Amino acid sequence: MTLALIAGRGDLPALVAKAVVTPPLICGYEGIELSGVEADISFRLETLGTLLLDLGTRGVTQVCFAGGLDRPALDPSKIDAETAPLVPMFMGALQQGDDGALRVVVELFEKTGFEVVGAHDVAPNLLAKGGVYGAEWPDAQMRNDAEIAANHILKMSPQDKGQACVVAQGKVVAMEDARGTDAMLGDLGKVTDGILFKGPKEGQSRRIDLPTVGPETFDAAHRAGLRGVVVDAGDVLVLHPKACAERADANGLVFWARTGE
Repeated sequence: MTLALIAGRGDLPALVAKAVVTPPLICGYEGIELSGVEADISFRLETLGTLLLDLGTRGVTQVCFAGGLDRPALDPSKIDAETAPLVPMFMGALQQGDDGALRVVVELFEKTGFEVVGAHDVAPNLLAKGGVYGAEWPDAQMRNDAEIAANHILKMSPQDKGQACVVAQGKVVAMEDARGTDAMLGDLGKVTDGILFKGPKEGQSRRIDLPTVGPETFDAAHRAGLRGVVVDAGDVLVLHPKACAERADANGLVFWARTGE
């Protein structure tokens, strides 16, 4: 066994695990309920040093992060001896935005000798493929709104706000924050003629936290009164693509993965 999967919430860990011949070592964060996989090792931020040692003794050479994880708070009373030297790095990471914190995590694993690989490296079929997934096709207004949305994500990248926004008739009406896409859509109310757009921030590491859509995304977009969900092909993970297309069709939504823009 050479791959360790740092598993979070959602279906992504199970989909990644199924994509490899040799079952990976599943590492679950304490307090996070996993779906479709069971943790071989449980850990928390305060015991990360011990986890790194354990992975090395088990012959792990690659590490993949998959699934949602909340930014943890550091409890000094639970820090073990192997993790204590890492505390200054943790404190610096926790004061940064999501991208900065993730870069610190990647750097920590790499300095310990592990290769950090993206979920799409292990399961390349999860990446959005260019084109229209369902029966509905984007019109000129939707294409224009998608362009505006993509530019907005890039413009907001230095602020490290999020990977999704809602654009309606040429105007950005909502931007994802640390609470995630579902919270943004839940706060939106009804929007006329709008789209949900998801794409990576400029300069974002592709090895951790690529934007993701799944079947439930299309239910949330429908409840918000949107016309479609647009993603950047090759830069967004699509969980259960067939089910996503079916859910988009059932809700009368466009599901389009842009290419070439």
